[in-house]
Amino acid sequence: MEAPSNMSVLFVCLGNTCRSPIAEAVFRKMITDAGVEDKWRIDSAATSDLKTGNKPDPRAIACMNSHSVPIKHVARQVTEEDFISFDHALCMDENNLSYLEKKAKSVTDCRAKVELLGSYDPQKQLIIPDPYKGNDEDYERVYKQCMRCCKGFLERNSV
Repeated sequence: MEAPSNMSVLFVCLGNTCRSPIAEAVFRKMITDAGVEDKWRIDSAATSDLKTGNKPDPRAIACMNSHSVPIKHVARQVTEEDFISFDHALCMDENNLSYLEKKAKSVTDCRAKVELLGSYDPQKQLIIPDPYKGNDEDYERVYKQCMRCCKGFLERNSV
C-alpha cells in the first residue's frame, strides 16, 4: 500500500499578526478535528517585515479564544524557501497576491500555487479585509470568512 501524500499550505497577509495567523489557527483546528493533522504542514507569513517577531494581535487572540481556537504564532516574512517547500500560498488581498506572484516568478523550482484564500469562499467574497484598524467585529468577520474559506479549501484538497 502506498503511503498517503502530505500537503502543505502557507497563509499570507501584510503583517502576519491578524488575518494569516487567524487562518492558520482556523485551518489547524479544522484538520485536527477531522483527524488529518498528520497529513498537513501549515504555517503563516507576512509580505512585509514590519511585525517580524511579534505575536498575533491581541484582538485576534481574543477572537480565537472566544471560539476555542488555539492560536500560537510568531510573525515572520515570506522566504524564497516557502515557494519551494509549500504546495499552496493562500493570501488575503490583491496586494498580497501581487507581491507573492512577483516573488514566485523569481524563485527557481517554485512549487507553491499562489491564490487568494477568498477564492474558496462559498459566499464569493474574494478579499479578506485587514481588521487591524478596525474593531472586534472586524476580527469576528475575518474569523467567519476564514472558516468558510478554509472549509472550502480543505474539501477541495483532502488527502
